[in-house]
Amino acid sequence: MIAAIRRHIDHFFGRGEASIFVPVMDGPLKANETLDACEVRHRIEAIDNLTAYGTGLLASSGPKLLRIVGVDLETVAEFSSPISALAVAEDGRVAIGLDEGRVLLTAAAGGDRLATLDIACPTALLFLNDGRLAIASGSAENAPDRWRRDLMDHGATGSVLLWAGDSSAPVTLARGLAWPYGLAQAPSGQLVVSESWRHRLVLIDPLRPGAAPAPTPLERLPGYPSRIVRAHGGGYWLSVFAPRNQLVEFTLSEIEYRQRMMASVPEEFWVAPMLRSARDFREPLQGGGVKQMGILKPWAPTFSYGLVIRLGNDLRPLSSLHSRANGRVHGITSLATAHVDGLQHLWIGAKGDGLVLAVAESEV
Repeated sequence: MIAAIRRHIDHFFGRGEASIFVPVMDGPLKANETLDACEVRHRIEAIDNLTAYGTGLLASSGPKLLRIVGVDLETVAEFSSPISALAVAEDGRVAIGLDEGRVLLTAAAGGDRLATLDIACPTALLFLNDGRLAIASGSAENAPDRWRRDLMDHGATGSVLLWAGDSSAPVTLARGLAWPYGLAQAPSGQLVVSESWRHRLVLIDPLRPGAAPAPTPLERLPGYPSRIVRAHGGGYWLSVFAPRNQLVEFTLSEIEYRQRMMASVPEEFWVAPMLRSARDFREPLQGGGVKQMGILKPWAPTFSYGLVIRLGNDLRPLSSLHSRANGRVHGITSLATAHVDGLQHLWIGAKGDGLVLAVAESEV
């Protein structure tokens, strides 16, 4: 009762959860143009789910499972719906999440199918040290490609599950998450989970199913976090697929306006985050501070952005790589670390612009 009264007061005064304030990018998150200077290795439409695999990488492009080795690109399998999540185990097994609501476990990339599990919205997969598969389900109501609708509906029906990869039912580790979109295992064995709609990372203990997620130092991010991977030498790399801005925050706080917009406006023109904006004159934010003298300014408010954050072992930001409003590397949804030419590289998948970038970890 008290919580309900507090929410009503916060909404009236525009504070607390009803605040439209967006944290500024400063300190370790100070804007730069590093991503635009990175080497482009491949141009692949809708590139997603970069994952280290043998001497190369696995990735997805819509329903296609791709293998990348150097400059070579090979389609190893194609499925009935877009691939929404991907993971590789140390023994070579490959887990594939499909937009239609399934997780497939195969013996290898394009190999025999070992098991299938129905999951409403597979957004991230991770094989744990013990061989079990952790699964992030972004929503109980929306498929992965309906992420904008889930955000606009204030979705918080996501979950994290643990599956043995056989006929047994998965164990639910946590419920009530607001679009869990990335998974990594900390040295302690805990799962680091990116919770997009709450702009934060949380910790989940695989040994304590049902326990409340523990908060981390990384909260109130200026964007929506997506996939997270362990960095070579310690720490993590975190991708942020879109920025927050006050116009979207205001729209999320206005119930009647938001509902009318969703009912009458095509989704691509909603006041909502995008993987790539500024492609159609009918999009919001196409005037005012966005352009001056016909030129898009790097500091302009934007619905899309490119951002990768380097985190320490304590999950605090150390540095960041950016592609600003006028950049060409927007909508980063996946990362991978792998050796290339004798150096440990960070591979970056910008789904918004269809680019695969590579940068030596020692250089950033």
